[in-house]
Amino acid sequence: MAGYIEDRWLNKTPDPVTGRRERTALWGTGKRYKVAGIPGVRSRSFDAAGDAKKWLSEAQADARRAEFVDPRDGDMLLTDYIQKHFWPGRTDKLTTYTSMESKVRRHIEGLPIGELPLRRIDAAALREWKKQLLARVDTSTAEVIWIHLSTILAAAVEDKRLLKNPCKVNRSVKPPKKTEKQARAWQRPTVDAIRAGLQARYRVAVDLGVGAGLRQGELLGLAAEDFDFDQGVIHVRRQLRATLQGAFYFTLPKGDKTRAVPLTPRLGDRVRAHIEAFPPVATTLPWSDPTPPTSELEARQRKPITVQLLLTSSQGNRIYYRTFNDRSWKPALQAAGLIHRIEPDTPEEIARQRQLRRYRWSDPREHGMHCLRHTYASVQLAERVDPVTLSVWMGHASPVITLERYAHFMPGSGAHGLAVMDSWFEPEAPSAPPNENLPGDSLGLELPREWLVGAQVSGIAAKGADMKIKYKETSRGGLAVNVIEC
Repeated sequence: MAGYIEDRWLNKTPDPVTGRRERTALWGTGKRYKVAGIPGVRSRSFDAAGDAKKWLSEAQADARRAEFVDPRDGDMLLTDYIQKHFWPGRTDKLTTYTSMESKVRRHIEGLPIGELPLRRIDAAALREWKKQLLARVDTSTAEVIWIHLSTILAAAVEDKRLLKNPCKVNRSVKPPKKTEKQARAWQRPTVDAIRAGLQARYRVAVDLGVGAGLRQGELLGLAAEDFDFDQGVIHVRRQLRATLQGAFYFTLPKGDKTRAVPLTPRLGDRVRAHIEAFPPVATTLPWSDPTPPTSELEARQRKPITVQLLLTSSQGNRIYYRTFNDRSWKPALQAAGLIHRIEPDTPEEIARQRQLRRYRWSDPREHGMHCLRHTYASVQLAERVDPVTLSVWMGHASPVITLERYAHFMPGSGAHGLAVMDSWFEPEAPSAPPNENLPGDSLGLELPREWLVGAQVSGIAAKGADMKIKYKETSRGGLAVNVIEC
């Protein structure tokens, strides 16, 4: 295979007079042996001929397998690689980028691992970073950040800066695993208490959250024209989002899926009452991305839309979710007795919290607005709405997600299967002789008891306008039914 070693200190050809290789102008300066001539591989110099020969052999073999990675490319710091190579090549949706960029900046670039060269990220570095990470965030967030780092290092492998992804090959360091928690649902008194603790203009958000299972962003982006009161439907067409810099925009709901959710008559009455008390405000915002477009295509894709926002601030503006959570939602949770405010320790912290009106609260994450959505799911499943229908109403990508998240809300889950299995071992009852007292060609049926609710004690029941039946209990708890008149 192509490739050679050049002695930079001596001429390639001997002197015709002396027969010796004369010294070059580089004699005694720099590294003496230069390896070059391998296609796709940059040249590299060494002090010792043995090192040059070894590297030439390894580089030729790696290049032949298309696995060559120049160690010098791995000397770039992780933070530099993220800023100069990783982000510029990404094409994420703004909603994805906003969430990911914040976590990467704070918990990867902002920790010592961000100052390590790529090729120095080994098991020991990952172990130390994981320890630091778990001291800053909970396990569910740490799991997401680990995935972000693995994605970054996988890109470095594809860019030929690393041979293998350290997050994948270092088996001794396990990724953080979130603690599986069942979705929390509230009872009606709790929901009513939270609703009462909110300003009157925001109470309809609780009604729609618990009555239609909408996400917070969908609630804040809901418009008056999204309600079809005649058909009893809410059209979930958009959500309201904001960048970290506070630029607002509309975008599709999570998963880029619009959907229609049933609107019950009484929930519709509450929405109408809200619209009458707090008229919707025409709001114009960019679509999908609030940054200025750089092309005609981007201008079309980001063209602003105007909707009559259902929920607005007291000044008639669109609502920033963080401000709403800090100044309205958490105080309502406190009024309902679900959380309490943690008082600051220093005068400086007291002054800062009063100025920003942002306080520390006890465990607020477990009591976010998403609990209204969980409550909606629990009520539906308690009334035996099938998971497929519920997944459509909630905008899940698959009914599997609905079952995984909310199966514990299904009453008697598994009880029917256990009863059937237990009946497997029941001794067979002797078959009863035919009942000769029943007239003609009667039809023997066995139906569940609840199908005959309202049957007369005499044993004769009307089932429809033109049918009479006679029944008796069976050994399995059902009813043996015979049609005696049609």
